[in-house]
Amino acid sequence: MHELLRNDPEIWDLFTRKEEYTPQFLDEYDRFPSYASQNRNFFEPKASQYLMKHGYSVEYPDKPPFAVCLTHDIDFVYKSTLSKGIDAAGSLRHGKFTESMSSISQIRSKKVPFCNFSTIMDIEEKYGAVSTFFFMVESPGEREYSYTIDDLKPEIGNIIDRGWEVGLHGGHTAYLNEKELKRKKRLMEKVTHKPVLGYRNHYLRFKVPDTWEYLSKAGFLYDTTFGYADCAGFRNGMCHPFRPFNLNTGHEIDIFEIPLIVMDDTLGHPYMRFDNKGKWEFVKTLIDRVAGCHGVFTLLWHNYSFLAKEDLELYEKILRYCSQYGAWMTNGEKIVSQI
Repeated sequence: MHELLRNDPEIWDLFTRKEEYTPQFLDEYDRFPSYASQNRNFFEPKASQYLMKHGYSVEYPDKPPFAVCLTHDIDFVYKSTLSKGIDAAGSLRHGKFTESMSSISQIRSKKVPFCNFSTIMDIEEKYGAVSTFFFMVESPGEREYSYTIDDLKPEIGNIIDRGWEVGLHGGHTAYLNEKELKRKKRLMEKVTHKPVLGYRNHYLRFKVPDTWEYLSKAGFLYDTTFGYADCAGFRNGMCHPFRPFNLNTGHEIDIFEIPLIVMDDTLGHPYMRFDNKGKWEFVKTLIDRVAGCHGVFTLLWHNYSFLAKEDLELYEKILRYCSQYGAWMTNGEKIVSQI
């Protein structure tokens, strides 16, 4: 792959993200935003198209036209007592007594309604799909602490027993801290009782090429953070998994990247601001372009997005469309096992 891409300097600079080595601007989360890039066409997988044009080939099990990597970041599993109380009061105010009583009954329950992993798996199972759930391993006092991973051992055990994958969702600082990555990987593996292979960082925080190097040294098989938070599409023109190349060392990095193409939160406010119809039409266009490259369409749908009717319906619409296409819909571990 690298040998082919090197033949075109413009494509090589896009693929390696050369401009991100010396960024002139970063956003409030120290991320390189799409609008700071000299590449203005994020919606064409130009590097993957170049590879296909020059004979690059990919094979998936049973020879589907393309693959879909389904993922879920688990930022929250509890709903605060205050939030539940507000829900109950709101339902009462609008005369929805059944919903109000339901909210009141949940006040003592820590795991309602975001602990919906079985529901998500049931939906995916209807379409012959499996996915990866990325859980956080934060501690009280850390910036993004919202749940204790040990409390979720039964749920995580069920996810693994059903054949889905569990990966690590690193907190705000993990993407630049090898020791933190190693420590949290070990903590997660005490819960999973098996190696944790996949990673995605919270808020899609990522630094080229440092994060890849740290993840490789921490022992991860793959990452799937690499996408813009503010704009869906193809950050380095790729819709195929790849091994990154470090321009500073002149060497390939020993990790696979499954580039993120669409995150649910990116499609709406405050980023791309599509309405429901616009979201579907845009996502469909990206799926078709991935299919044209025999690539991998990587989708991030948070567990909280399954609570909103419109977001749930859009997710199922995506699964249905990809299923009708004949796509292989699977998780990160299975994707990289085929490379």
